[in-house]
Amino acid sequence: MIGCISNDKRERLVVCFSATANFVGSGVLGSIGVVTLSRVKHKRELLFASLPTLFALHQFMEGFVWLGLDGSMSPKVAHDAGAAFVLYAQGLLPFLIPLSVVLFEPTVARRRKMLPFAALGLGLTLFMLWGLTAYPLQVYAEHNSIVYVNEATNQTWAALLYVIATCGSLFFSGIGDMVIFGGANLAILLITMAVKRYAFTSVWCAYAAVASIIICVYFLRSGKHRPYSYSEAM
Repeated sequence: MIGCISNDKRERLVVCFSATANFVGSGVLGSIGVVTLSRVKHKRELLFASLPTLFALHQFMEGFVWLGLDGSMSPKVAHDAGAAFVLYAQGLLPFLIPLSVVLFEPTVARRRKMLPFAALGLGLTLFMLWGLTAYPLQVYAEHNSIVYVNEATNQTWAALLYVIATCGSLFFSGIGDMVIFGGANLAILLITMAVKRYAFTSVWCAYAAVASIIICVYFLRSGKHRPYSYSEAM
């Protein structure tokens, strides 16, 4: 099911601007992602270094959601692009982020501390994937933001576990920039919850994508210290 915005001219202009912002932002993040991936020195770094590129693809998807809601493309495009957007935001990120940190962390002791967050993320991912397939997704525009509603996944307890899974492992990292990345994401998340909770998925993912620039900066300035020694078993 898809909700549609009104045909008011001003709203349509805002929507077009938002689609453009998504596509431009995707291009910028994609360039940052290429630079980040070019600095990878070990396969264990690959998933974490891929986050800016994945966020770029994510923002690109949402550009098509805007175009579908605006009427520039069919409602089916908006729904399918919205489903893909939510699949990544709610279904994959809770596991991908803690897994990327576990893989990247150089010491066994640190990795073991992060395993509970990866396990929580995996459980949450399985629940989210079930909810997204078992219940219909509503996608509509409200106050110049896109709202994604699923009866199963839009729960307060799920949001709390989502915060713990996506940000928790970052705070246990021995790498300073990962802690900064976690702090930036947590701050953005809390502000989004307070200001635009109804459009949380869309707004938080947009600003989290911008925060992923921290990842690129880290890879650029840590070349002399990487790759870490990953000879120790888990």
